[in-house]
Amino acid sequence: MGSHLRWLESNVSGTPLAHVASLLVLAVSIIFEVTSTVYVGQDTAFMASIPAIIVVVYLEGRLAGIVATLLMAALGLWVRRVLNAQLSAEDWTRAIFLVVSGGLIALVFHRLRQDLRGALEVAEARLAAIDAAESRYRLAFERAALGFANTNRRGELLQSNRRLCEMTGYAERELAQQPLEALVLPDDRDAVRELLRDVDSGAASSAADIRLLRKDGKIFWARLAVSSSRPDEVSTESVFVVVDDISERRAAREALRAQKEWLDLALSAGRLGTWQIDLKEGTVAGSDKFWDILGLPPTPVRRLEELSAVIHPADWPKLAASTKPSSAVNYDVEVRVRRTDGHVRWIALRGRQERHGDRQLRIGVAADLTERRQTTLLRAAVKKRERIMREERHRFSNLFPVITALVKMINVPENDVAKYKEMLVDRIKTLEATHLLLSGHSSISGMLHDLVEQELRPFKETRDITISGPSIVVPVGAAESLAMVLHELTTNSVKYGALGNPQGKVDVKWEFASDGAGDDVVLDWVESGHRNNSGVVRHGFGSMIIGVDGAPLVGHSPKLEISEHGLRYSLRLSRKEIEL
Repeated sequence: MGSHLRWLESNVSGTPLAHVASLLVLAVSIIFEVTSTVYVGQDTAFMASIPAIIVVVYLEGRLAGIVATLLMAALGLWVRRVLNAQLSAEDWTRAIFLVVSGGLIALVFHRLRQDLRGALEVAEARLAAIDAAESRYRLAFERAALGFANTNRRGELLQSNRRLCEMTGYAERELAQQPLEALVLPDDRDAVRELLRDVDSGAASSAADIRLLRKDGKIFWARLAVSSSRPDEVSTESVFVVVDDISERRAAREALRAQKEWLDLALSAGRLGTWQIDLKEGTVAGSDKFWDILGLPPTPVRRLEELSAVIHPADWPKLAASTKPSSAVNYDVEVRVRRTDGHVRWIALRGRQERHGDRQLRIGVAADLTERRQTTLLRAAVKKRERIMREERHRFSNLFPVITALVKMINVPENDVAKYKEMLVDRIKTLEATHLLLSGHSSISGMLHDLVEQELRPFKETRDITISGPSIVVPVGAAESLAMVLHELTTNSVKYGALGNPQGKVDVKWEFASDGAGDDVVLDWVESGHRNNSGVVRHGFGSMIIGVDGAPLVGHSPKLEISEHGLRYSLRLSRKEIEL
């Protein structure tokens, strides 16, 4: 209707035809008014002009209508003047009413024409917008990256875009001649029928992954979505079809699935679990194997604080520190887990720090190291045992040459076999005490103090004895020889010195040399108190051991000073004879 009115306005109003029609209507109206006034009467002459005024206003516009109204009113008054020689009040009233009516008619028609013109402009603007939207839709339909098509309810293709033609290898006219099912692999056609049934039953849309056939027979995966193009509660046969080629995504998904299966197989074979710590939220997520390693029931996510129930208290600070951001990229800690059955397991958490958007995460794997640690500790124990056995064998083998040397060094005093036997047994007992001392220590750290303590222990409760010095380790061979030196000093002190006197005092100390030797340790044996036979120095087996007549069994630079008030013996031990 709007276009019809616009046609009338542009093709009728203001044209010569309109002018002629207006003049004819006006002339007929004037003739009718004059005739009516002369032959019929005056009462209706003015009212008969109103239809003519309406026609003139419609054809010519407001101004022409007003002019026609004034002209008819003036002509009516003139005719009545001629016929009646004068004008009555009724004539003037009718003329005025005609002028007012004609003016109102002109104004009303002019206002209606303006309103109509405005409505036409609005309608034309909307039609133009609809045309533009339709053009854009058609352009988008044709140039879209996805395949688009329209089908009827039976699944027959009506219209297809360029992309769908490229996917299938058909021309648009070829696609319009076949049903949608013809493009689908036979095994997947039931899925297409199901999609169409869903839309037909009222579903807004439905989609499925199916395999499509190209014109050349090749197969590709596509995401097929169908939706009804009808407005609500309006019946239509049109169905909108969207086709997206997902062959590459499908291949990538299959590759990712295969990789995940391989990863799961590797993790399962290695008995590893995966975990993820959200530093911002303070939560930890993990695989079922991860929770199994910790001895907890599987769950998607837990608060990190909940793990304190199973983590060993001494190791909890390591895990609690995981919630604090760090500049270190790699993450590697070992913690102990207390299982519900009471067993303690060693768990290794290894991974790296990553950022996903505004989230900072630590991700990695968890491994149960308990069996490995037990194996390591067992191997270490076996090696330690083997080392101790080697030391024992070496120590035991060293006894034979020492005993042989003892037998050779001891002379038979005045052919007294009993005395010789007593002296030999006494020396062998000294070796036995030293050997038992060395065998009783798994580690010989601080052995020098133990050797001195072993020799003087029987006299510590009854005599004033002081032992002092830094921690010095003496190797096995040197320890046996040093024990014999200490035994000789102890035996001599019991017979002639401080240990044989209740008021005697023995002070044994050692320290690092301060005279430039540096590596030497100086051992001092100092006795205080009355000494018997202070001026006598016997030269025998004992003096040979401590080095009075030559080199001692161990160490070097021995010094012996004897007086009636005591004894002082000094011996130096070199670096090769001790260990720090």
